[in-house]
Amino acid sequence: MSATARDLLGDIDFDPAELHSKYMNERDKRIRPDGNEQYVEIAERFASFGDDPWVDHTFTRDPLTDHVDVVIVGGGFGGLLAAAKLREAGVERIRLIDSAGDVGGTWYWNRYPGAACDVQSYIYLPLLEELGAMPQHKYSFAPEIMEHSRRIARHYNLYEDACFQTGVTSMEWDEENSRWTIFTDRSDEMTASIVVLATGPLNRPKLPGIKGISSFGGHMFHTSRWDYDYTGGDTYGGLSGLADKRVAIIGTGATAVQCIPHLADSAKELFVFQRTPSSVDVRDNAPTDTEWFSSLEPGWQKRYMENFTALVSGYDEPEDLIGDGWTEIFRGLTGIAAKDASRRLGRRLEPQEKEEMMELLDYRKMNGVRNRVTTTVVDPSTASALQPWYRQFCKRPCFHDSYLPAFNSPSVTLVDTNGKGVEEITERGIVVDGVEYEVDCIVFSTGFEYGTSYTRRAGFDITGRNGQTLSEHWADGARTLHGMQSHGFPNMGFIGLIQTATTVNIPHALAEQAAHFAHIVSESKVRNASVIEATPQAEEEWLAEIERTAVRARKFYEECTPGYYNNEGHVTDDGGFAAGMYGAGPIKFFALLAQWREEGRLAGLELK
Repeated sequence: MSATARDLLGDIDFDPAELHSKYMNERDKRIRPDGNEQYVEIAERFASFGDDPWVDHTFTRDPLTDHVDVVIVGGGFGGLLAAAKLREAGVERIRLIDSAGDVGGTWYWNRYPGAACDVQSYIYLPLLEELGAMPQHKYSFAPEIMEHSRRIARHYNLYEDACFQTGVTSMEWDEENSRWTIFTDRSDEMTASIVVLATGPLNRPKLPGIKGISSFGGHMFHTSRWDYDYTGGDTYGGLSGLADKRVAIIGTGATAVQCIPHLADSAKELFVFQRTPSSVDVRDNAPTDTEWFSSLEPGWQKRYMENFTALVSGYDEPEDLIGDGWTEIFRGLTGIAAKDASRRLGRRLEPQEKEEMMELLDYRKMNGVRNRVTTTVVDPSTASALQPWYRQFCKRPCFHDSYLPAFNSPSVTLVDTNGKGVEEITERGIVVDGVEYEVDCIVFSTGFEYGTSYTRRAGFDITGRNGQTLSEHWADGARTLHGMQSHGFPNMGFIGLIQTATTVNIPHALAEQAAHFAHIVSESKVRNASVIEATPQAEEEWLAEIERTAVRARKFYEECTPGYYNNEGHVTDDGGFAAGMYGAGPIKFFALLAQWREEGRLAGLELK
């Protein structure tokens, strides 16, 4: 470690080399050779874990064979934003299709106790100004987010043609008529001039492939399909049905951090099975200051979103308009800190000096997170097990004020698996290190599929030009222009996290993509084109740009503890959150798209 980095930070009360070694040891003991294969698909004997508990399963309707201008698969924020921008661009018939019973996406499914956004609602909830809406809290709870999704759908008249409780089974490009035929599990054979895939990364739950998972004799469900008939209560807690129950929850990620305090309050006994602890910082939620909100000037939400994204991307903004845990972390751990150090040093930091200083700052910040655990959790062994040993952004940081105190309850037991995970599930309970914990109910807080193929996550394949399927075209990894269009699949747009740049505030990234695709559709109309398609050369150039910018991020995640960010510890060119993303960050990506639009050439697209 260079003397410059140490001098800039002043006194360091830890040994960086020793801490790095600790991180690597913790990572290594968690890496499994099966990677993402350790999880089982919600299908066949596990299909019931994906059942929708919020709808009437006797619902029927006649098959549709009509034509619409645009079909959007996915009713979450990505699909809603795409629909909103297309509607503003003059598109008339827009059909949302979703297997869920309503719009909302991940917020339709995630109704577990305590569910809330971890980014301030003023920048997280899209289109607040357009709809004249004010969030009730600094961090909105799930019911309000769901209602805001419905508000968007109503405002843009998206319910009229929507198809809910409907799963797309396949799509085929009709070359002769320059349109798509969409087949569904309700025998639909509808057509559309344009298709947008906004299926999202957080919609298909996954289960750990634990030995004996099918043998359990008690009750089981996934957090994204919470069973309130069994637990009682609602999203705000009060799970009275668990008063005489011994409950196990497997997983301690962002979802578990929010629902565990409610389980701890209600269950007779709660056993928390942990493989890797989360980093949990202060949340400090509060009702919205109505006087402040009413004082905001037109265009405020765009300014606030851009300010937040700039700060969490390491840009030295003159003002922090958000002022929360996210911006505090990033101000201290990114280029902002490096620029401050350069000013104090009187010169630019060398790349190695900057990297070393960032690492030292990260160690210091995570020491603070670990100290919060030891000063909050009374039992020393429990506190020790809850300490996260990895860099801050190896996993999505969590913010909560009740999670750590929950482990001080005498009815709550943390079962730390020392990075190995649960050993076995029996008819009566869960086995870890040869000890069986008898329980009445198991809650799986094991997240959603991310590292699997796009077509598996979407639930269907697509047949494009010349009979080639998307799974075939992407057999060696995604191939797109700007993450939104692919050669051989005309009139199709992707809205999501494929070969794009994202930010902590994902709806901001989705809004930028939606506006960009709507611009392309609008320009095609002006130019009397009925077919829009990315060229092979444009795909190749974007793949090269992705590769060029992704190297640094890939190196960081290779040293991280396993998780969906790094393909469960197996970072490859096409696996994990870090792979296949535009590594120069969202600010440069959004600027790149804006410049592309301003040039007006629609470079990389072929219009017919």
